[in-house]
Amino acid sequence: MMKEQAKRIQTSILNATEKKVLEWLAKRQPKWMTSDILTFIGVLGAIIVAVGYALSNYNINWLWLSTFGFFVNWYGDSLDGTLARFRGTQRPIYGFYLDHNVDGITIALMCIGAGLSDLLNLYVAMGVLVVYLLLSISVYINSHLKGEFKLTYAGMGPTEFRLIIMIVNTLFIFIAPLREYNVEFAVLGTSVCFGAFDFIGCALLLILLVIHIHNFVNDAKGYAKIDPLKKWEGKSN
Repeated sequence: MMKEQAKRIQTSILNATEKKVLEWLAKRQPKWMTSDILTFIGVLGAIIVAVGYALSNYNINWLWLSTFGFFVNWYGDSLDGTLARFRGTQRPIYGFYLDHNVDGITIALMCIGAGLSDLLNLYVAMGVLVVYLLLSISVYINSHLKGEFKLTYAGMGPTEFRLIIMIVNTLFIFIAPLREYNVEFAVLGTSVCFGAFDFIGCALLLILLVIHIHNFVNDAKGYAKIDPLKKWEGKSN
């Protein structure tokens, strides 16, 4: 059983500002608000994101709902731990288990919702989901082996990614040529039509994949030094 919390490594661009905002919000939460409630507010935000993307098939302005969902998700997901630390009600084992299981659910909801829209190819959305989960698994393993919980890569964390997607949503609402742009090409004899959102999704997938591979190789080298291969002398235990 985990005895100590892994050290959180958060060095994102907005980290300092976000921390001040979260502390300000934590001080002003009503007494009935708990970290568990905030965690599930984060899930509600993910559901809103998914619904907004799905409904954008009927009217592009539903992307405003999706953008609002990202804000709700940030509010719940980012504030739950801050509130616990502010009130001294941390539950390291339960909190770690609940929070990161819920994280998997929320990213799945968001990706599925986006993939059900006409904006993003479902296969691209599922690719982003798979690579994100691979990266998350690596983070969880390192939190156990290294005692480090890394939340930031290349100055980017969950908040920065949310903000970028919110900006992209806004651009797609206001710029018709952007959402109407598409390129048709063949993949293994099958015709595929990609729009601007698909290329953005592919770029995100590629960035996450490169980060994961880079970290995997470096971490594997580090662990190989810590746990070197023992010389086999032809005898088995």
